[in-house]
Amino acid sequence: MAENQTKSRTDRFKKPTHKLRNTILAIIAVLAITAGGFAWYAINNAKSTIDKVYKSTGTKKARNVSSVVSSGKPLSILLFGTDTGELGRTYKGRTDSMMLLLINPKTEKTTMISIPRDAMVAIPGYEDTFPQKMNAAYAYGSTSTAIKTVEAYLNIPVDFYALVNMAGLEKMVTQVGGISVKSPLDFTYSQDTAHDYGPNLYRFHKGSTGYEHSDDNGVTWSETKHVMTGDAALAFSRMRYDDPEGDYGRQKRQRLVLEGLIKKSANVSSLLNNSFMTTLSKNVLTDLTFGDMTTIASKYIKAKNNIVSEHIQGVGTSYPDASGNAISYEVVTQKEKQRVTNLARKALGLKAATTGPAYGGEVPSTLQAVAASLRPADDESSSSTDSSSDTSTESSSDQ
Repeated sequence: MAENQTKSRTDRFKKPTHKLRNTILAIIAVLAITAGGFAWYAINNAKSTIDKVYKSTGTKKARNVSSVVSSGKPLSILLFGTDTGELGRTYKGRTDSMMLLLINPKTEKTTMISIPRDAMVAIPGYEDTFPQKMNAAYAYGSTSTAIKTVEAYLNIPVDFYALVNMAGLEKMVTQVGGISVKSPLDFTYSQDTAHDYGPNLYRFHKGSTGYEHSDDNGVTWSETKHVMTGDAALAFSRMRYDDPEGDYGRQKRQRLVLEGLIKKSANVSSLLNNSFMTTLSKNVLTDLTFGDMTTIASKYIKAKNNIVSEHIQGVGTSYPDASGNAISYEVVTQKEKQRVTNLARKALGLKAATTGPAYGGEVPSTLQAVAASLRPADDESSSSTDSSSDTSTESSSDQ
């Protein structure tokens, strides 16, 4: 059993430092969607770096991904990130957020779906530890377990993954020359204090790409700028506590930054300089091969022009850990999960199917009553706590 499993539930679910999570996952979007904007020789020069970031899950995929990519069929990439330092090739730890990237070259559409990090799940293979949070799946069983958890939860196939360290975000944004993003709300945020005061303070404005920066706690402000630097993008994506939508609002801003990076990277040959390649090699792991990326570049490039942003909406609840401390979770109704499953399967060109069990994996019989009691009162499928529903990911006429 992994070292993480021997820790108390309190230790496992300490609040993270809230550094930027999903946003830097745009790296894989740059590689998988916009590589077509690079000259072939430039991509070829980057092959050694791409080979370095490759890491197999070591398990069989839900479907034949080689056939999916070579045929130009819609594909899915599970993007997840960590707040740790540089990624070692044997890295294993916590992922703080997950996002599904669904790329459909036929409809020329990319769908981004944020998955709540606090979603309550029974992790496949580790069901006896129920209840767990979605972001604990990687800590328990690495990428294969994280993928299996999402597949079981939503009844969709995950074709590829990308694990990205957040530390490289600023360089990534800088390499594309910055991004312009309209803020969905007015807020002020300092990365040094994680609040609306302190040094390195940024001020964003609802409905505008404009923002200002202050080094003296807001006494004086810079002139208004409309292109975010890497540091500004980091601040824009990190704020959580002052957002009326909480973590869902933060997810929304992360998707906006990701969308900005995808759109800005249509002509990013400068990304292939030594500095960027070094940053990439230290901050990304993926099971997309060089061949996958070059094929995707030629067949999926137009999907970057139409981006749909979505999220899974949960209901807040809590459950005590072994020490009696109340741990916060998000419980998602079967109706909401079915909505997202329908959306995702349609984006992937798959036949309609029933969403996964309420908690993904099978809840132990001794905890069935507890699992049922944690379902929202209006959940029409509150008894669906096992793995008895149809979870086939192969029922498609487009595979």
